[in-house]
Amino acid sequence: MPEPEDQTPAEPHAQADPQHDPQHDAQAEAQADELLTRTLDPRSLRAIAHPLRIQLLRALRRYGPATASQLADRLGESSGATSYHLRQLAAHGFIVDDPTRGKGRERWWKAAHQGTSFDETLHKNPDPEVQGALDIVMHEIATIHTQELSTWVATRHTWDEEWAGASDFSDFRLTLPPERLRELNQKIHALINEYSDTADPDAPGASTVRMHLHAFPQHEG
Repeated sequence: MPEPEDQTPAEPHAQADPQHDPQHDAQAEAQADELLTRTLDPRSLRAIAHPLRIQLLRALRRYGPATASQLADRLGESSGATSYHLRQLAAHGFIVDDPTRGKGRERWWKAAHQGTSFDETLHKNPDPEVQGALDIVMHEIATIHTQELSTWVATRHTWDEEWAGASDFSDFRLTLPPERLRELNQKIHALINEYSDTADPDAPGASTVRMHLHAFPQHEG
């Protein structure tokens, strides 16, 4: 049964805020999203299309600010190599200086965004260099996902039973047209974002959780 309408009289002097601009709110929200995620265009895609650059950016996002030497130790690379590729990442806006860190000779770097996404037009770009760069990035991400999953399988016995029971190891086969798959992906992303936005890192037993979403067509036979 529907609730009765609110009969409370309006305040006699209540007026809309003349400074409130819905369009400004939408722009502010879009800018906030840009701070969280970097959308790759052809130029930035080519800039990130190197395995070490992807690993460096991933390390800065996962572990926080670091120097070229610290990243070299973590990744098993020379500091000369990490320093060069860090400068390339900075030149294309993927990372920035961290002014809150030490003022010694070596620069501290931090990620400029929390994540990366693909512009949908990249998959249709006719430029062979763009497609080659896209292949490199996607293969490197697939390798990272495989490594993370393999690490979980190898170390799952070190986690308590509650985590083992809460984890998921599933795959599904569906028959869908592209627009339905797009809709499904959007709904899954929205649900994940809902949990991410309300996450409490100080909750008892809370831990970092990795979720990989792969959805793609497959030829039969």
